[in-house]
Amino acid sequence: MSRVPPIVHHPAFRAEMPVGHRFPMDKFSRLATVLEAEGVPGLDGFVKPEFVDVETLLLTHTEDYVRGVIELSLPAEVVRRIGMPNTDSVATRALAATGGTLLAARLALRQGIACNTAGGSHHASAESGAGFCVFNDVAVAARRLLAEGAIGQALVVDLDVHQGDGTARIFEGDPSVFTLSMHAEKNFPHRKATSDLDVELADGTGDVAYLEKLGEILPALLRSVRPDIVFFNAGVDPHADDKLGRLSLTDDGLGRREAYVLGACLSLEIPVVGVIGGGYDADIDRLAARHAILHRTAKSLYSSVA
Repeated sequence: MSRVPPIVHHPAFRAEMPVGHRFPMDKFSRLATVLEAEGVPGLDGFVKPEFVDVETLLLTHTEDYVRGVIELSLPAEVVRRIGMPNTDSVATRALAATGGTLLAARLALRQGIACNTAGGSHHASAESGAGFCVFNDVAVAARRLLAEGAIGQALVVDLDVHQGDGTARIFEGDPSVFTLSMHAEKNFPHRKATSDLDVELADGTGDVAYLEKLGEILPALLRSVRPDIVFFNAGVDPHADDKLGRLSLTDDGLGRREAYVLGACLSLEIPVVGVIGGGYDADIDRLAARHAILHRTAKSLYSSVA
């Protein structure tokens, strides 16, 4: 077995955006550069995904919405809700990133762990995108694996600073996917959905309290849900310096969080797929290094057990 966990990346993860747009699109290409410079992907490099196909998207999203994204015909109000232009570049990015999470999930089932350099678009619901999210890549990947019979039970561990409201709505009433969202209570979205388990944190929650709360929840959840795969949204927006977060985690805290989640899954031999989730910092280099914590940690843990 390779001592390097698979890392999925595609150049199309970076879409062309209007000048001055507040979404830090350059973080995806910069993250890949950082990981390559550090040798994290190993000698074989990144694994390049195929774009997700329409049939797979329709297991999660409505036909009108999928067609609107791909044919560049979304209503203006939906485009505003997404917060990104309805362009070919943005649509291509959404297809690539979703295909990336699906590929990472397949690789995790075979090798125990795999990570995407994109993904975590958890505000997208069945009929619409929102909050910089076009297609809900985790939901799409879970639905495809369930439809194929590759898994019977999935667990979403969403630790982005924002609630995974789209994921919660997609899987509401579906016992085959358990959704955990641990997020800042007073943050977007203002109208929260109902996950299977929501953990709302006060503004300013730091490393110690955050990790204690996670430790109270995750082991029991892994034992009770007994998932065939875990989708880990490792958003770095709980960081103290994040523009859109309200918590106070440090780089060290994020590293300990990633090690705890990935380690808990590996110790129970539960396949785990990591997606990068949100992160908003004007300094792209600093932001990319923060996202790279997930991939560095995955390599370190994987090498110790492979």
